[in-house]
Amino acid sequence: MTINDLRGVLKGRVLLAGDDGFEQAATAWNLTVKQPVAAVVEAADADDVAALVRYARRAGMTVTAQPSGHGASGDVEGLILLRTGLLNEVEVRAQERIVRVGAGAKWGQVLAAAGPLGLTGLAGSAPGVSVTGYTLGGGVGWFSRKYGFASDSVRAVDIVDAHGEPGRVTAESDPELFWALRGGGGDFAVVTALELELYPVPVLYGGRVIWPEHRTREVYDAFLEITAEAPRELSVWINRLQPPGASPMVTLDLAYLGEAAQGEDLLGRIDKIEGAISDSRGVVPVADLGDIAAEPTDPAPSIARAELLTGLDADAVERLLAKPVEPLINVQIRHLGGALAELDGGAGASGAVAEPYLLGLVGLGLPHAADATRAKQAEVVADLEAYISGRKPYTVLSPGDTAAQSFSGATLARLREIKRARDPHNVFRANYPVLG
Repeated sequence: MTINDLRGVLKGRVLLAGDDGFEQAATAWNLTVKQPVAAVVEAADADDVAALVRYARRAGMTVTAQPSGHGASGDVEGLILLRTGLLNEVEVRAQERIVRVGAGAKWGQVLAAAGPLGLTGLAGSAPGVSVTGYTLGGGVGWFSRKYGFASDSVRAVDIVDAHGEPGRVTAESDPELFWALRGGGGDFAVVTALELELYPVPVLYGGRVIWPEHRTREVYDAFLEITAEAPRELSVWINRLQPPGASPMVTLDLAYLGEAAQGEDLLGRIDKIEGAISDSRGVVPVADLGDIAAEPTDPAPSIARAELLTGLDADAVERLLAKPVEPLINVQIRHLGGALAELDGGAGASGAVAEPYLLGLVGLGLPHAADATRAKQAEVVADLEAYISGRKPYTVLSPGDTAAQSFSGATLARLREIKRARDPHNVFRANYPVLG
């Protein structure tokens, strides 16, 4: 059987180079990332996934699974790109506080289904990101300070293994594989569905406050004061924004798992900063969580870099503010800590993150801007060298990074042992493979 012969076996589409729609189907969400794959398979269901994996094993080929293309690294030459976007069912079992999601389901779907029931999953900032891809890499989002990595909320995983056999993995059925799947990436099996724990959210208070650039130092001072004492229910992110063609500005993005009055008290320091351009703080429906950060929802060419910071003191702030944001679009710092810093006995491969802040640097990836974007990112990191830990959560890796940057030596060795045992022929390849 050839790749072309799969058309007679699978219910979903099989696209080869030269076919109409191939280029679009192979495109990553980040248009800067090129994906020179041998074929694209759009699975109609889990049976299609199993049939594809059996073919790949016999043919000595490798499958890389991407629901939507977020997080793509471009390290896919000659591979079969598996799109699981059609496996997008969402089933909320409210009494159990469990949601079952297909591999192609997006966070916006989950929040829309769970929110009216007073529940939420541990979503990130963008509703268009797939639940599975985000969660396999750990997943750091708005409620991680309270509840930890999204991957640690996984209760069961439906997979297709390297033999093309479907299975269900839990802590009881296969503890080693269950541990690896929760934060170790997609190197060990193709996930066709997840079951995740949901959390009560009677009220969510939050929003975004925007000031002109000349208020930046005041906003940073407030950010440091608030995050120094913030309860785990409160997450605060600060952004220096330079939108193309617009004036530079500074924003605080806020989410508080609690009553509005309590949120207002916790964030009263913000009200001392005059001159806000806009202030959207208020009660936020869970389904509208993605509106807080207002991240792009359409594919675009960008270059991102993330680094963990060991601290953020007055000296670090001086270094951050000494130079303009341009040619970057955003210099963001997210407050971490809380549950993320604690290693729970039932945690997955993500482990714990001791560093209290996450630095994110985003710029345009267009040909005329790419070199300047990368140079500016390198400059910011060099300026903050004393505060850069050198490791990164798997969920924020970007092209040029490796899985080794995300795990301790012992954790990486354990992941590699599981990979060799479960997939000795390298039928699967994650965006950032543990053997890479």
